[in-house]
Amino acid sequence: MFRPLELFIGLRYTRAKRRNQFISFISTVSIVCIAISVTALITVMSVMNGFDDELRSRILGAISHATVSGLPGESVQAWPRAVQVAEANPHVRGAAPYVETEAFLQARRPSGALVRGVEPALEPKVSDIGTHMVAGSLAELTPKSWNIVLGRELALTLGVDVGDRVTVAVPQFRSTPLTGSVPTLRSFHVAGIFELGMQEFDSGLALVNMQDAERLNGLDGPTGIRLRLDDLFNARPVAKELANELGQVYRVETWMDSHANFFSAIAMEKHVMFIILSLIILVAVINLISMLMMLVTDKQADIAILRTLGSTPRSIMGMFMVQGVLVGFVGIGFGVGLGSLLSWQLPAIVKWVERTFHVTFLSPDVYYISELPSKLAASDVGWVALVTFLFSLLATLYPAWRASRTQPAQALRYE
Repeated sequence: MFRPLELFIGLRYTRAKRRNQFISFISTVSIVCIAISVTALITVMSVMNGFDDELRSRILGAISHATVSGLPGESVQAWPRAVQVAEANPHVRGAAPYVETEAFLQARRPSGALVRGVEPALEPKVSDIGTHMVAGSLAELTPKSWNIVLGRELALTLGVDVGDRVTVAVPQFRSTPLTGSVPTLRSFHVAGIFELGMQEFDSGLALVNMQDAERLNGLDGPTGIRLRLDDLFNARPVAKELANELGQVYRVETWMDSHANFFSAIAMEKHVMFIILSLIILVAVINLISMLMMLVTDKQADIAILRTLGSTPRSIMGMFMVQGVLVGFVGIGFGVGLGSLLSWQLPAIVKWVERTFHVTFLSPDVYYISELPSKLAASDVGWVALVTFLFSLLATLYPAWRASRTQPAQALRYE
């Protein structure tokens, strides 16, 4: 379509000063609109990537990438061997046993929670809770100490702080001569408080020593083994390998199984937002159609002369498509540059605006993510540029087709 002649004349039209200054103004407006639309789309996609990455890191900081467990309600058989098999896998960075059970906690006020028994020395291999301690440390969860570490929201609900005591009741019933079957109760000493920034864990998770959890639940071993992988998106293939190596006695699950709906919703929201904002680019491209239609009308005499000199309709069409493609390229170039720069500096810009105008966009009292995250992805930039280029190319088709249909005799009648 674009041979040297079409490129030469199309670029010459672009560089030449037009008699109708309004066409030049519309051309500039088209470039600005396309650049603003591309900038907005890249920035929004980067912010959504940032929130997705932040939520993923916070959730996976408390849960494991994969877990190896036994039959429901039973401890893992020969768990030291299972740990060895798991750590032998080249994709496994760390493994740690755990005991997990639902429990009822009572202090000044009651609350339900998930009580997880952990080994303090091994827990940093599979979670980031130790780096989010508000008070105390995981090292105080020693065997037979009956210490407990609570999430910050859970501690506020119970009305306790470090040094207070909490009664934990688990659904492990024991028989007594007077009252019959009663749940197992145990008093714990609050040794620490953590804050991950996720409501699910800060308000519903408590940590104790694994041996204390085994005694509390009447178990003789852990209920599972938590794993951290080198690549969290490689969890399912690794889980399949471990399931084949460990055998049918063990069950291997991944974070994709436990939180698949949540992350699928985030991905769907991102795709929908991309489609909606792409319509803004489509609106911006309408200005390009208007500019080309006015240019075709302004160049009727030139088109007629080119036709009489032997130019084909296809050649005329290519000349005017060069105009639209060039405007699209310039708008995409400015938009990609501005969008990438804005996405890269957006957290710093938001902080500067908050300090200068004394406003808070994400209040820590309301939102668990108090800073606006942004993560620029090259794939998103590529898709935005490609979609915008296709819209610009499609916008040139009808005006260029109209130019190719110009009849020389009618165009030169009043010249």
